Formats: sequence, C-alpha cells, structure tokens
Amino acid sequence: MEEREAWQRAGVRVFGSAPGVYGAGVLQLLDEAAWERDEEIAETFLAWGGHGYAPGMYGVPMGDELRHRLGLVDAAVQSQDNREHDILDADDYFQFQGGMAAAVRMLRGRGPRLYFGDSSDPRRPRVRLTEDELDRVVRARVLNPKWIAAMREHGYRAGTEFAATVDYLFGWAATAGIVKGWQFERVAERYVLDAEMQRFLGEHNPWALRDMSRRLGEAIRRGLWQAPAGMAARLEAALLEAEGAIEDRM
Repeated sequence: MEEREAWQRAGVRVFGSAPGVYGAGVLQLLDEAAWERDEEIAETFLAWGGHGYAPGMYGVPMGDELRHRLGLVDAAVQSQDNREHDILDADDYFQFQGGMAAAVRMLRGRGPRLYFGDSSDPRRPRVRLTEDELDRVVRARVLNPKWIAAMREHGYRAGTEFAATVDYLFGWAATAGIVKGWQFERVAERYVLDAEMQRFLGEHNPWALRDMSRRLGEAIRRGLWQAPAGMAARLEAALLEAEGAIEDRM
C-alpha cells in the first residue's frame, strides 16, 4: 500500500463494529449457547470489532491490525460516569471488556488485568479491579433484600430483571473468568432455589425461573462454576417445576 495509507492504518487506536452495527457479538453467541471453546468467544469479538475509525477512515476492515494491538495489551479499563447502571444489569459491560479479555487471552496466552473506572462522582473518582467491582455489585445490589423486595413489587418485570442479572453473571464467567463460586451459589440459592422466590416467580414469571435454572445449570456443565454437591440436581428440579408452571398457563 502507499506510504500515507500505511502510516494512517498504523496509527489507528479506535476499533469497533461495522458502520450501522452495534455490539460485540458476544451476547448473541452466549444467548444461543453457540460456543464450545474460549477461542470462539475471542474470535467473535475480533470479527465484530475489527473495524478502524480515524480521520478519513470510517469503519474500515482492520482485523489484522486489531489483533496486533490486542496482542500487546496488558490491561483493559472500562469507565462509568453514572450510577444508573452497574456491570450486572447491562450486557455491554461483559461484551466489551469481557470480550476483550477473551481476545487478549487467546492472543497472548494470558488475560489482561481488568480495571473498572468509577467517575460517577467527579470529585471522588475511583479505579477498582473489575472483579472487585463485581463483588461489590453482587453484595450491594444483587443479593440485597431491599432491592429484591422492591423489584418484586413489579411482578412479571421483577423476574425479567432477575433473569438478566443471572445472564450477565454468566457472561462475566464465560468471557473474563472473574466470577467466584460463592457468587454463583448465593445467586442460585436466592433467585432460583428459595421456596418463596419459586412461589413468586411461579405466579408472576415462570419463564424467568426456567431461564435462570437453565443458565446456572449451563455454568456447571461448562465448568464455569464448581458447584456444591447436589446443586445441579436441585437446579434441574427447579427447571422442571418452572416448565410445569409454564405448561399450566398454556
């Protein structure tokens, strides 16, 4: 290529999906359970994100250049400037930072350090390890009885939010490998195996109970969670209960 173009391409540092496309492709891959190896997640992230953006360049295919840049990455940082969301109530967080972690792990043989930048209060910006932020969100919101009780006031919608939380926890485990066993276990006990929660979801949203049971069972089958003895059987029983409740509504 011409020297000018070579210099331009070498200087690109902003990569993303193709023009008119949003996302990293990772959510769709996990939703369809269409993967068997970590490398498939990494390749999906690279294929979706391998388009360069710079002055005079708008979504130019640059897959090789993205691979080269990510092959040099030591740390991946994701920042958030508000508290309207957290890393377990939106899929973008695990898609992009988790997807990048998977890609770097494939290209370098080891994952990058993951950091979360919190500038929701500009006077007191904070930078935490992403796994510490995940731990904080699980303790402060996901398992918080006050939040769970407030959500249950919304009936069907509560089940949708609970199921999304489980999906995103699974997403972090599949991409970045930062979910701890106790986090899966506590969420399973509170959202799926708790008798009162089963009654509530059976009445308002058995589809959410079914989906959470399946997702947590998938985490065990894929080796993302070394669950306690008997946990897989309990989740399977909850799944059958949910499917029965769904059939009753048909």
